[in-house]
Amino acid sequence: HLSSGSVASSGINAEYGGRSGKTLLSLEVSKDTTITDIKKMHIKQKPYLYPTRMNYKLSLKDKALSEDAKIADFETFCDGSVLYFKDLGPQIGWSTVFLAEYIGPIFTYLIFYLARGPIYGATDPTTTIQNIACAMYVGHYIKRVLETIFIHRFSKATMPIGNLFKNCSYYWGFSAFISYFVNHPLYTPAGCNTCLYIGLGTYLFGELGNLSCHIAFKNMRPAGTKTRVIPMPNSNPFTLL
Repeated sequence: HLSSGSVASSGINAEYGGRSGKTLLSLEVSKDTTITDIKKMHIKQKPYLYPTRMNYKLSLKDKALSEDAKIADFETFCDGSVLYFKDLGPQIGWSTVFLAEYIGPIFTYLIFYLARGPIYGATDPTTTIQNIACAMYVGHYIKRVLETIFIHRFSKATMPIGNLFKNCSYYWGFSAFISYFVNHPLYTPAGCNTCLYIGLGTYLFGELGNLSCHIAFKNMRPAGTKTRVIPMPNSNPFTLL
């Protein structure tokens, strides 16, 4: 459909659930038109769409085109060329998903820790091991929440909203499973303090190492960019892992 000169008309084909070939619309574009521009024009005709929900390809087998890509960048784009569009479905922010994943286990764990009477019919207080286990488990997820707010930088703004329910079911479900048994009145702790100290030390070592690697990942991606680089060890010995 490309016309001669600097302005071109290109049909945008749709692919929904693997079905393709239906022409949605034709747009007037120039060589300097970017994918971002095409998204804006598309949204004017389909107001329910938004940029992170939209995906364009030169062919069904190609990767999604970058938002900064221009028509002039496509060497094969000529008269009669077609862009393939896919609706990615409702989206949700990565940080929102992470916060939901990590805040949930805090509460699901505390339910069994704080409500032992109603749940188990227990009258005895929690043991030292159970108290330490609660602090370790809740502390881990508080750390993850703070990392999500202050450290993590995401290369993509959103993910399909269906992932929210799948991911939360995993995190929340296993949190409840672990807490049920650890806080059960019949829970039997290890028989020696040495085991406790070794376990606690290993936990703290692992948490520090995990935090160090997350900070290293943050420093590899300047704020406001989508830069991708291969992780390399630095002066922090934890990054050697």
